[in-house]
Amino acid sequence: MATLYITGAGVSAQSGIPTFRGRDGYWTIGSQHYTPQEMATRAMYQHNPSQFLTWYYQRFATYRDHGPNEVHHWLKDKALITQNIDGLDGKAGNLDYISIHGRLDQVTLYHTQGEDVARFAAPWHQIDEANLTESLLDVFKISSKGPELNVSLKPYVLLFDEFYTELYQIDRAENMMKKASKIVFIGTSFSVNITQMALDIARYHHIPIEVVDPEPCHVMHPNVTYHKMTASEYIHSTSEIE
Repeated sequence: MATLYITGAGVSAQSGIPTFRGRDGYWTIGSQHYTPQEMATRAMYQHNPSQFLTWYYQRFATYRDHGPNEVHHWLKDKALITQNIDGLDGKAGNLDYISIHGRLDQVTLYHTQGEDVARFAAPWHQIDEANLTESLLDVFKISSKGPELNVSLKPYVLLFDEFYTELYQIDRAENMMKKASKIVFIGTSFSVNITQMALDIARYHHIPIEVVDPEPCHVMHPNVTYHKMTASEYIHSTSEIE
């Protein structure tokens, strides 16, 4: 059994990618008319795809060329589940990690949730920023009638009103949690379902956990160690111990 690392937005902050709930975070900045929680939904993609795709492109796709930092490189040979969609763990060389909420550099066909569907490279290079909205709708194959099942493209991202399916490797993630000798949470606010699942499994199977964050959340677990530090400080302290 190996240590399992579960990472959140705090890990990618050093790469210049905003965290979700900081002052300039993804979930504090919406569109002109909608909150982020309203924008990042399947319903918005279905009923107002131009607003959805424009917001998604401006808030996420603009970070597609950012590079990994030292924490991603340190994690490249570790058992890893990340909540981040930035793909930086893959860029750092981790070829077997789980991106439980999707990946910025990939898309799928628009499909009914739960169906088996392939992932493929996102066509961001085809987007004409001078005509952003029209270009996004064209490249994502969305007509004036809206997204069409098994024709239109959808970003490979788990939205607020969607659920974990095998597209996001949920069964494998759960098995990794159950088999872990220890679970280390780095840079996460414990505000999503996957961290709650991990905590429940850790309690049930008596798996010790560690929480790495400058302002760590208090979690209900009988065997928890807190590291009040950044991800970078943690990996350096761990290296010193080793």
